[in-house]
Amino acid sequence: MAGQRILLIQGHPDAVAPHLCHTLAEAYAEGAQAAGHDVRWADVAKLDFPLLRSQQAWEHSALPAALQTAQDDMAWAEHLVLFFPLWLGDMPALLKGFLEQVARPGFAFKAENSNGGGNPFGHKGLAGRSARVVVTMGMPAMVYRWYFRAHSLKSLERNILGFVGIAPVNETLIGMVDKLGEAGVKKWQGKMRVLGRAAS
Repeated sequence: MAGQRILLIQGHPDAVAPHLCHTLAEAYAEGAQAAGHDVRWADVAKLDFPLLRSQQAWEHSALPAALQTAQDDMAWAEHLVLFFPLWLGDMPALLKGFLEQVARPGFAFKAENSNGGGNPFGHKGLAGRSARVVVTMGMPAMVYRWYFRAHSLKSLERNILGFVGIAPVNETLIGMVDKLGEAGVKKWQGKMRVLGRAAS
């Protein structure tokens, strides 16, 4: 079977100190590359871009030059993997700002008709791609999933990834990260390598 084209999106906003998200992403990449998959990276914390502040800017301003490679890699990829810590119940603001910037009209979605007629969001520009979302958190993952109903994750899957045609989207939730210890981290690294080998 031919290798898959995989884009790893590192969404941890701290570019200085390595965190669990970085360790997990590296393990996933190791597994994927060992299985012959082609891996590219987008490290959001290392990209210099402004936040969007208006609908006008989102629809008509130019994509910041620092994000062109990331957007090109999203078009190239067959499978995307997003890594981020849960902050205040949601993805970090920098990752949200990144997604708002790259998921522009004309790229992430287009009008149904080439002449601009019909539903302006009718054509999903990233259809045919799958994704996995890997989220680390301090609380037990079951609490986030069942008590809080993983509301922010479901919003990401439905209102961002699904909106532009990415499906299916699978989830890996890693809770109680402060109590994992070395053995727990190694266990999750192993799971990431398995997922990477499978391009899942």
